[in-house]
Amino acid sequence: MEKVRHRLNETDSRIAAAMLAAPRASWRTVGRVLGISERTVVRRAAPLFHDGTLRATAVRNPVHFPDLIPLALRIRCRPNRISAIAATLARRPDTVWVDVLGGGDEICTILFLDGPDARNNLLLRDLPATPAVQSWTSHVLLRVFPAAFDWSGGLLSEAELRGLRPDLSGAPTRPALLPLDDQLITALTEDGRASYTDLARRADTTALTARRRVEALVGGQVIRLATEVDLARLGIRAEALLWITVAPGGLEETGRQLSRHPQVRFTSATTGPASLLVAVAAADLDALYHFLNDTVGALPHISTLEVAPILTGVKRTGLVRPGSL
Repeated sequence: MEKVRHRLNETDSRIAAAMLAAPRASWRTVGRVLGISERTVVRRAAPLFHDGTLRATAVRNPVHFPDLIPLALRIRCRPNRISAIAATLARRPDTVWVDVLGGGDEICTILFLDGPDARNNLLLRDLPATPAVQSWTSHVLLRVFPAAFDWSGGLLSEAELRGLRPDLSGAPTRPALLPLDDQLITALTEDGRASYTDLARRADTTALTARRRVEALVGGQVIRLATEVDLARLGIRAEALLWITVAPGGLEETGRQLSRHPQVRFTSATTGPASLLVAVAAADLDALYHFLNDTVGALPHISTLEVAPILTGVKRTGLVRPGSL
């Protein structure tokens, strides 16, 4: 299981929150918004990226990649093999999230599978051939609500968040994908804060073109930039996945409302008995309780709710957690 590290101090936590909200924000912008010097931001942030406390990456939006099949799996395993199964899943390049849930006998993983053959091989060959796997259910992600991607742990004010993010009030304009975009996306997946000069070298283009294409890909929601951090280091101790059944006519409204909540990290409409999958991160169990009672309980279209506590995160946003394997 994952080793819990010491919490970051207040300044480090706020810098980390800024990186969560705006993974490619310049050090100057972060300093201006947080009210500290650029030099202090560099001095505090650089070691966090160097030792892997913070890691920047990019994740493709399946809506813009028709060959990708976004799938959530709930896998029940023999408890004495749960760590091995989670590690095997985390090593797969097509897994985005891998979490160990509940009583230590269940895994939830989100995969971006490269077409029907990859899906069928996983569901009809690989999982049935794994003796430690007892059962599983699969759920296609029908729509991922983007508002939750702006999550910052509740550590920043709305004014600070507005200062970090570009103005995206208009509807996103989907850019036509160019051949060089594949190289740019691959490079950003490996390092979401790579300089435009480095990105240009990887894509055999100019820095100006690389910048324009990255801005178009992000602004058009073809990719989303993300920063990965062990949330326990930010004082967040209660994570859970919610499987929510919503009346069909209220699915869009409910998904959007939940995705805008500061404690929600991820929201997607899914196939299966539940119609929404929601990832929640709260400071403690009491905060999680109030979220369930006050926020979820107030929504009119919800009929059932299942709460699955996350015991440990093995992989997030395509990155394996240090020390989890």
